[in-house]
Amino acid sequence: MLKNFLGLFFMTFAICCFILLMQLLWMRINDIVGKGVGLSVMLEFFFYALLGVVPMALPLAILLASLMTFGNLGEKFELTAMKAAGVSLFRIMAPLMVFVTMLSAGAFLFSNYVLPKSQIKFWTLVFSLRQKSPELDIPQGEFYSGIDGYNIYVKHKNTRTGLLTDVMIYDYSSGFQDASVTVADSARVFFTDDQKYLLLDLYSGESFENLNRKEQQNFNQRNVPYRRESFARKRVLIDFNTEFVRIDESALQDQHVSKNAGELVHSIDSMQHLARVRSREQGDELVRERYFGRETKKGAVLTYDNRREELNPDTLFEHFSLSEKQHSLDYALKEAKRYKDMIDYNSIMLDDHQRYIRKHLIELHRKFTLAFACLIFFFIGAPLGAIIRKGGLGAPIVISVILFIIYYIIDNAGYKMAREALWPVWQGMWLSSFVLLPIGIFLTYKAATDSGLFNTEVWVREAERLKTFIAKKIKLHKNV
Repeated sequence: MLKNFLGLFFMTFAICCFILLMQLLWMRINDIVGKGVGLSVMLEFFFYALLGVVPMALPLAILLASLMTFGNLGEKFELTAMKAAGVSLFRIMAPLMVFVTMLSAGAFLFSNYVLPKSQIKFWTLVFSLRQKSPELDIPQGEFYSGIDGYNIYVKHKNTRTGLLTDVMIYDYSSGFQDASVTVADSARVFFTDDQKYLLLDLYSGESFENLNRKEQQNFNQRNVPYRRESFARKRVLIDFNTEFVRIDESALQDQHVSKNAGELVHSIDSMQHLARVRSREQGDELVRERYFGRETKKGAVLTYDNRREELNPDTLFEHFSLSEKQHSLDYALKEAKRYKDMIDYNSIMLDDHQRYIRKHLIELHRKFTLAFACLIFFFIGAPLGAIIRKGGLGAPIVISVILFIIYYIIDNAGYKMAREALWPVWQGMWLSSFVLLPIGIFLTYKAATDSGLFNTEVWVREAERLKTFIAKKIKLHKNV
C-alpha cells in the first residue's frame, strides 16, 4: 500500500510543482525576460521559486495520490476483497495515515525553517532583477524605450556590421519640457569597458535644443531661443549599467515572509505593545489638547475652577458681541478641523501598526493551515477514491482539480477577509479547513460504512421516498 502510494505521490508532486512553477513564472515574466542575466542567476531564480510553491503543491499531490491509490484498489476489487476478509478501511489506511501525518509535520518544519530563508533569497533576486537595466536590443522601424529618459528610432540596422542608419534620438532625461532631438545619418553603439555606460557614435547629423532651458521661467513666450548644431561626428554618453547587482538581503529581514514562527510571535508581541503605547499616547494628547485649558488669542485662559462649578457655554456665548460671536465660531470651526486632522492622522498611524500585526498573524497561521491541509486532503482523497472506484489519471485528476479549486477559492477569500480586517485573522486563515474538514469526515464515514454515495439507484430510491413523504403530508393537511 505504502509503496504504491509513494510512487504516485512523487509523480503527482512533480507535476503539481511544475504547474505551479509555470504559473509563478508567468506572473514574474516581466522581471526576468530581456534582462540578459547569466544561466546561474536563472537557475537560482527557478530553484527559489520552486521552493516557494512546495507548500501549495504538497496538499494537492496528497489529494491526487490518495485518490488514485484507493481508486485503483477499488477498480481492481482489491479493496472489496480486503473488506471481505474482515479488514476495515481504517486498518487499510493506517500506514498511509502515519506517513501523511509525518509528511504534515515535515511540511510545517519546511514552512517554518526552510521557506523563510528561501523567500528572502527569492525576493532579493526579484528586486535585483527589477533594478537591472534590460538587455540592449534596438529594433528597426520602431521607437526603442528601453533606456530611461531616451527614445531611439532606427530605420535600418545592419546585423552583420552593427551599423545603424537614419537614427533619431529624443532626450527627455531632464524632463519633457527640456527635451532635445538629435538626428544622424548613421551611428554605432558601444559599451564602455566598465559596462556602466552606453556610447553612441553618431555620424553626419544635427541636434536641436532650447537655449538656457533650465533658466527659462516663462514657458508661454512665443519666441524661445534654441540651438541647432551640425556635426560630422558626435559621441553621446548615456548612463546604462548592464551589470547585475544584488541588493542587500538585510532590507527584507523585517518582512513577515522571512520569519519563522518564534520570530513572528516575538514581532507580533512587540508591535502590539507599541500599538497599545501609541494608542494611550494619542488619548493623552487629545486630552491635553482639549479646548478648555488652551490660551485664547486675547490671552484669557478658560479653565474649570477647583470647585468644578458647572460652566454653561451657551450663557457665556450670549454675553459676547456680534464680532466676538463670529470670531468664536470661526475659531471653533478651525479647532474642530484641527482635531479631526489629528484624529485622522492618529488613525492612520495606528492602522499601520495593525496592518503590520495582521500580516505577521496571517503568516503565522499559514504555517499551520498548510500543514493541516495535507491531512484534510488525505481524508478526502482516500475515502473518495474508495467510493468512486476509478483509477488512472482521468477521473481522479478531474475530481482533484475541482476540489483544489474550491479549496483555493475559499482559502483566498478567507485570506482577503483577514488581510482587510473584515474578519479576525484566525477565522479567515482557517476558513478553508472549517469547510473541508466536515467533508472529509463525511466521506470517510461513507466509505467505512460502504454507503452508496454515488449510486444513482440509491439516490432515485431516496428521492421517491421523499416524494411519497411529501405527498402524504399534503394529503393529511388537506383532510384536516
